Amino acid sequence: MEHNLLAQFKDLGAVMVLGLAALGSGSGTGIAGMSAIGVWKKNFSQNKPASFLLVALTAAPLTQTIYGFIVMNKMLSLTIAGQYLWGVGLLSGSAIGLSAYWQGKCAAAACDAMGETGKGFGNYLVVLGMTETVALLVMVFTIVFLGRLAG
Repeated sequence: MEHNLLAQFKDLGAVMVLGLAALGSGSGTGIAGMSAIGVWKKNFSQNKPASFLLVALTAAPLTQTIYGFIVMNKMLSLTIAGQYLWGVGLLSGSAIGLSAYWQGKCAAAACDAMGETGKGFGNYLVVLGMTETVALLVMVFTIVFLGRLAG
């Protein structure tokens, strides 16, 4: 492969970590959002109040995009120095994105439970927090790893 062509892809790892994290955030938020809308529809059709707390549950997967952005910025400083970090971007971005996807599925279940009972919001947030912890750990460990690569 010609060096100039390869050099065009030096930022691919950094772009992947953000892109994959954002794909997970979008998917997770979409899944949770569909559940919240279903709960609200049911509440409205029964003339019951619709809980605005479902918005907080639905928005939970969005933070993983921020984690991807933070890792991307750290990776860009290394790519400027000529390092190609495709594997780091692919694996870190996938892990962060999957955390967001599964957090969205948990949030969808939480929306359903909250809509049915009107109770348990704090418990649901704890479960979402545990799912989020995976993304936080991946972000921190990736930044530590990148720091060692930087020397």
